[in-house]
Amino acid sequence: MNHETAMRRAIRLSIEKMEAGEGGPFGAVIVKDGRIVGEGWNKVTTSNDPTAHAEIVAIREACRALGTFSLAGATIYTSCEPCPMCMAAIYWARLDEVHYGNDKDAAAAIGFDDAFLYQEMGVPMKSRRLRFTCTLPDEAKEGFERWRAKADKVAY
Repeated sequence: MNHETAMRRAIRLSIEKMEAGEGGPFGAVIVKDGRIVGEGWNKVTTSNDPTAHAEIVAIREACRALGTFSLAGATIYTSCEPCPMCMAAIYWARLDEVHYGNDKDAAAAIGFDDAFLYQEMGVPMKSRRLRFTCTLPDEAKEGFERWRAKADKVAY
């Protein structure tokens, strides 16, 4: 499967699912070894899940289909440049490559503006718009200490 075919599928998903009332205008497919292993479209409003972006849905589906949390060797094709959450998920899933159609400025122009998230990432925690409070850090360390000592942990 070539890049154009995979990207056209992501674009087609974004349009078909949006027009069917199944979410916003975003679609994504994940390809590994020449075949689609995961597809997703924006399901935020239909599933009442703010994390159900097309890329996240496609990552979940691909991981489930392949029986792994690592999508190394795979490529994601998405109808729009990934938002910060999706970009982080793409890195965590270890995808090899990202192809996107629309950019973040085009998304902002139709009401999907993530600029504030990019800005917040560079702001010190105590100055962010959302309050972040470190609570019980000494007690929280126990879980990390047990992880460090765990002999049978699965590294990721």
